[in-house]
Amino acid sequence: MGCGHLFYSTLVTFSVALITYNIIISANAPLKQDFPNPSSSSISVDPVIEMPLERSRRHGAAANKRLFHTAMTASDSVYNTWQCRVMYYWFKKFQNGPNSEMGGFTRILHSGKPDKYMDEIPTFIAQPLPAGMDQGYIVLNRPWAFVQWLEKADIKEEYILMAEPDHIIVKPIPNLSKDGLGAAFPFFYIEPKKYESVLRKYFPKDMGPITNIDPIGNSPVVVGRDSLKKIAPVWMNVSLAMKKDPETDKAFGWVLEMYAYAVASALNGVGNILYKDFMIQPPWDTEVSNKFIIHYTYGCDYDMKGHLTYGKIGEWRFDKRSYDSVPPPRNLPLPPPGVPESVVTLVKMVNEATANIPNWGS
Repeated sequence: MGCGHLFYSTLVTFSVALITYNIIISANAPLKQDFPNPSSSSISVDPVIEMPLERSRRHGAAANKRLFHTAMTASDSVYNTWQCRVMYYWFKKFQNGPNSEMGGFTRILHSGKPDKYMDEIPTFIAQPLPAGMDQGYIVLNRPWAFVQWLEKADIKEEYILMAEPDHIIVKPIPNLSKDGLGAAFPFFYIEPKKYESVLRKYFPKDMGPITNIDPIGNSPVVVGRDSLKKIAPVWMNVSLAMKKDPETDKAFGWVLEMYAYAVASALNGVGNILYKDFMIQPPWDTEVSNKFIIHYTYGCDYDMKGHLTYGKIGEWRFDKRSYDSVPPPRNLPLPPPGVPESVVTLVKMVNEATANIPNWGS
């Protein structure tokens, strides 16, 4: 009887996902898409423009590599766009570096129309959700954008790295996934055990213990392309269902879509290696060390003696939200002495990118 219930639960989950997906496809029809010619966690380590997509390196030494395609979703806002330009600059710098298994790159632009940076960044135009479906939570466009990209794009690599605009790559990234498992950064604020009663609405008991849901979001994650093609429609469906449910929406707030990805991954039986060294999040993480990504999601505020004044605007500060309507200027002032390496490195890398990206600020 337990097995029968398991089969039924699984069948219902995927059937609902497929139905929802087809409904949204119909709402957007026809989809005319032209294709291009704080990590203090105690968790144990454990569619577009006429432009060719970047091709994977498929000969020589690269033949033995497990290349992954880097994909990030973005809106066409000024805020998202300058971050995408900086992110892509550093992707290119490290793409062919030692130990890199970084293949192609795509910005999945979910505005439904091209922008003026199509020649600068390889881009796929995705349609946004039908008006009102995101309920004011624009992040719900992310899983829908991935569903479209995975269905329509010619992705050569067998693995995908899901990244975000506010990521800066600081060293060449190898393929961290293995043995059918994804590789993901564990977020301290994703707590399946704490919210088991809520999550059981989407992850029935017959699917296994709540600990099968990893404490992750959708980014950064390296996962098999075929696995992601199965996960993405479920991720979309679960995200929409969670947002429509008042209890879940209240419990998860702005990280709702992250929980939805974690649930969708677990529903598809895709586990993840929890890789704490995947990235750092200044100012809480103070050293770059052997990490691969700087995620500048938090504001960095310091007095002129180098002391953190978090929660209070500092005499010196760097906060991406200060540049929501205009890009940051070139040559931002460096932090005062005493500010941690992670913050200094972040500002230096933003400065290098803006100094070298043509027509910055235009």
